[in-house]
Amino acid sequence: MRDLLYKNLTSADRRRKIISSLETMEREGIRNTIRRHFIYIAKEVKDKNAQRPLPSLYIIKERNTKEHRESFLCRIKGSMYVVNNSRLFLILFMHSLKISLAAIPQGTAQESLYDG
Repeated sequence: MRDLLYKNLTSADRRRKIISSLETMEREGIRNTIRRHFIYIAKEVKDKNAQRPLPSLYIIKERNTKEHRESFLCRIKGSMYVVNNSRLFLILFMHSLKISLAAIPQGTAQESLYDG
């Protein structure tokens, strides 16, 4: 079985956007959950000498053999300058990907599909 949830949120002034998806699959006694997020914010820059935030990369992998679970998280943050109609904008963005694998307890394959 496979479930997919998709959200696309945009602010009224169109300077902020959030796109997220959640995909859940159950196969061979394992529940696989994949969450993806993309966020961006556009800010007009008045000060030409302003410093741009430093990019970052964050990766973590966890394994819990007692509870039969594994997870992987990757988060990337960055920024860039854009010129539009002779106005300077700073675009801040963040991508994240989280993958979780968990053993399904016997007899509860469908009841707790949307947990967490």
